[in-house]
Order: sequence, then structure tokens, then C-alpha cells
Amino acid sequence: MIEFFFDCSSPWTYLAFYNIQPLAKEFGEEISWRPILVGGIFNTINPSVYAQRETPVPLKQRYMLKDLNDWARSSGLAIKMPPTVFPVNSVKAMRGCIFLGKEMVPFARAVFETYWGEDKDISKDDVLSGICKKVGVDAERLFAGIGQPAIKDQLKANTDEVMARGGFGSPTIFIDRTDMYFGNDRMPLIREALLRRKASAA
Repeated sequence: MIEFFFDCSSPWTYLAFYNIQPLAKEFGEEISWRPILVGGIFNTINPSVYAQRETPVPLKQRYMLKDLNDWARSSGLAIKMPPTVFPVNSVKAMRGCIFLGKEMVPFARAVFETYWGEDKDISKDDVLSGICKKVGVDAERLFAGIGQPAIKDQLKANTDEVMARGGFGSPTIFIDRTDMYFGNDRMPLIREALLRRKASAA
């Protein structure tokens, strides 16, 4: 089992979300999609992210954008830093993923595409309604669902769980519960871990 803890507000998570799926399919692995709220993580255990945003290092910032574009090109994705809304409040979108359960993947993909490809504010109800229409989800049902206490509690529980297990951001990926990887650029290492497991089971 591959566990994928994610928040759609991160471009690196978009890359990993896209890249983990063919990798899991190649090895016959199921993915357990675990929506989280990465802002909750930053507020609780990783406030350095906010400090870096307030006082960025220009050369590092410039390279980060190049790195992001290089990875996006390698993945066949179009990603651009949103010029109008960044960071974005993703809580409704992530609660929507929780509410949709096994049906969340097309919705999450559309959320990523809408924010990181179209620069639309995914915190807005009209934007989320458009996403619902795009993927065939009843928007009224989704908005009613994300207001349920159980959905809110599950998103918080997922966020608390990933921190308790050593995670400090999005995406955080686990293989067999204890083998943790952080970030899209760890895909080669995840592949090696799956190859080792396959070899040991042979």
C-alpha cells in the first residue's frame, strides 16, 4: 500500500500526484489518498515556511521556479505560479476530497489543474462549482457534505496523523506504513523501494 498525504495548494504535490499514479500501476500497488491541510502543518511544526516566504532569497527563489518548470516539463504538465492568489486557502477543496472518498481523484486532479494551470482561486464557491461540473459531481451535494462535522474532523485527523508519523509538508508518501518519502523528486527512491520489496517477495 502506498499512502499519499496531500494538499492541492502545493505545485510539487501536483507533480507527485501525477507521477505516483503510473508508478503505482506499474507495481500493482493501491494508493490510499489522504487529504490534509498543509497550512495546519506549517502552523504547528514547520513555521519556517512562512519565514522563507516573508524574506525570500532571490537567487534561491529564481532557481526554485526553474526547478519547478523543469520538473513540470519532465512530467508533461503545465504549471505556473499563480500571480493573483498565492498561497491559497484550500480547506474547502480538501474537505471535498474527503467527502468524495474513492471518487476524489478526478476532483483533486481538476482542482490542481484549475489552480496551477488556470490561476483560479479554489477557495471560491463558484470556482469549486465549476470544478464539480467539469468532473460530474453534484456541487450542491458537495457543499452540503463539506460542512459536515465528520468531514472536517477527518481532514484534521489526517493532518494530525501525518505529523505524528514524521511528516512536515505535502506531499508526504509512505510505503508499508513506516517508509516515508517527501516531495515529488523522491519518485526514483520510491521506485527503488518498490523494486526491493518486489525482489524480496520473489
